[in-house]
Amino acid sequence: MKAWYLLYCKSRGEARAQQNLALQNIETYIPTYPEEKQRKGQKTVQRSPLFPSYLFIHFDPKETSVARVHNTRGVIRIIGCKELMTPIDETIISAIKAREHKWLHELLPENSDKPAVTLAVKEGDKVRFTEGPFAELEGIFQEKNGEKRCYVLFDIMGKQQRVSVDKSSVRLAG
Repeated sequence: MKAWYLLYCKSRGEARAQQNLALQNIETYIPTYPEEKQRKGQKTVQRSPLFPSYLFIHFDPKETSVARVHNTRGVIRIIGCKELMTPIDETIISAIKAREHKWLHELLPENSDKPAVTLAVKEGDKVRFTEGPFAELEGIFQEKNGEKRCYVLFDIMGKQQRVSVDKSSVRLAG
């Protein structure tokens, strides 16, 4: 029976793996979020992978060989693939897709008159994301990263990740 599975890819190789899996007629999904980037003095918004090096695949292991998926260029392994395959509930994928759709369609125009918000937290404080792709998730404040950004540690996919975020997008949890 077809189900969603989580696939771990080579570093920054999720797009390559997605292309090679598409050639094998395997449905894939890479969740993205809008990320503001500064390029040549211009601010742009681009779609960045929500879970770098991971993508979701939708296939039936009885119809498509798991070894074939593992041997696809860019792929390292299917997560939870030991004796029994661990499928991901369809409602989780639907929720991620709905949230991604919301992020991409609710981008507010940049407001350059908005004053910089200072983050009154110190290293080790528990913080909550108030906006962006990680809204409502909690993490641990690690350190400042320039005037407007900071590093936050949080658990995602069973692994602690360090992300650089706008200081105004986090507040003390409490």
